[in-house]
Amino acid sequence: MAVPKQKSSKARGRKRRTHYKTSAPTVSVCPECQEPKLPHTACPECGAYKGRNVIAQDDDEE
Repeated sequence: MAVPKQKSSKARGRKRRTHYKTSAPTVSVCPECQEPKLPHTACPECGAYKGRNVIAQDDDEE
């Protein structure tokens, strides 16, 4: 079984982990209502996906 001969320092481990960062999610624009939405998902505002309405929206929520 492989065992390290020396203790690895905090700096060495942190240098290795510098690339473990998150990126901002990509956002596209809904072609129906022009609101921002995640790609490949139904629009949370109008409920449209690929040109058709897939989520029923209540118009009297106001």
